[in-house]
Amino acid sequence: MQTWLNIFHLGVKELRSLGRDTLMMVLIVFSFTVQVYLTAKSLPESLHKAPIAFVDEDHSPLSSRIINAFFPPHFLTPAIIDQYAMDPGMDAGLYTFVLDIPPDFQRDVLAGRTPSIQLNVDATRMSQAFIGNSYVQNIVNGEVTAFVQRHRAVTTLPAELEVRARFNPNLSSVWFGSVMELINSITMLSIILTGAALIREREHGTIEHLLVMPLTPFEIMMAKVWAMGLIVVIVATASLAVVVQGVLEVPIEGSIGLFVLGMALHLFATTSMGIFLGTVARSMPQMGMLMLVILLPLQMLSGGITPRESMPELVQNLMLAAPTTHFVALAQAILYRGAGFSIVWPEFLALIGIGGVFFVLALGRFRKTIGSMA
Repeated sequence: MQTWLNIFHLGVKELRSLGRDTLMMVLIVFSFTVQVYLTAKSLPESLHKAPIAFVDEDHSPLSSRIINAFFPPHFLTPAIIDQYAMDPGMDAGLYTFVLDIPPDFQRDVLAGRTPSIQLNVDATRMSQAFIGNSYVQNIVNGEVTAFVQRHRAVTTLPAELEVRARFNPNLSSVWFGSVMELINSITMLSIILTGAALIREREHGTIEHLLVMPLTPFEIMMAKVWAMGLIVVIVATASLAVVVQGVLEVPIEGSIGLFVLGMALHLFATTSMGIFLGTVARSMPQMGMLMLVILLPLQMLSGGITPRESMPELVQNLMLAAPTTHFVALAQAILYRGAGFSIVWPEFLALIGIGGVFFVLALGRFRKTIGSMA
């Protein structure tokens, strides 16, 4: 009983110490509010306000029809330029797309020839260039076909494809980006907070005070784990309710309580990782460098950005040892698809096992570090 009382009181001390760290508090609030909102809104949902220009060397009804087919919100109002302004405009980044309609284009179309329109694309604007290329081709082909046929004919295909997008019927990137950024913030802050708490003890000299008390390394470490984990759980749950559901209006299908339980198991593993990194790093700058090495694989290879099925099989197998892989899987299943415990229990079990291994490794390293200080 005394052990758990020590853990509780040490955890309260950690919470008070964190409350006095203004910079860390700002980071927590920013990560779970502004960062979640900006990331969700900045993801390329579709082509939106792409700058486009035309070099109209034909000046025909068909060329005017093509130019007038490009309008907001997919494109900005088209700019009409001459051929000598095309290259300087693209070099200056004024236009993502420039279409050069050649002379006698309409005459060649009506004569049954196959004239070419040159489409210049600024491929440095990757998202717009990739999506907009198909948009431009479809619009031009549609306008030319309608002009030749004198009407917009409905094409009858031999088979009709019925598309039903489940769980995200509008294919909105906000629904996906907000939850994934929330998961990334949970992982990042849990590692940073526990690692920084240990480094802060060392830098302020309070770790020596703990060593002279009748406390075990297990009690010291467990206090940091539950205190920092509690902060992340509270702030992340509030962010899910206020920012994701409230401000961004993302519908949550499953049980938030079940998600919070999975988050707690995930935090058990990531806070242990933070303790381990805190024993390796000697200062916050070193901690920051280690975070870059650890966070990037955890975030990019967990399935939150790219589906795991598209990764090499070796990477898929290696990432099974990462807690983020299983946390992303259960979060998507619960929050998007409304899955219950009967579906996500394998991920819960995996998080318990991974968290236990990380905790034992971190505790061993922590004991060794404490012993060297003593």
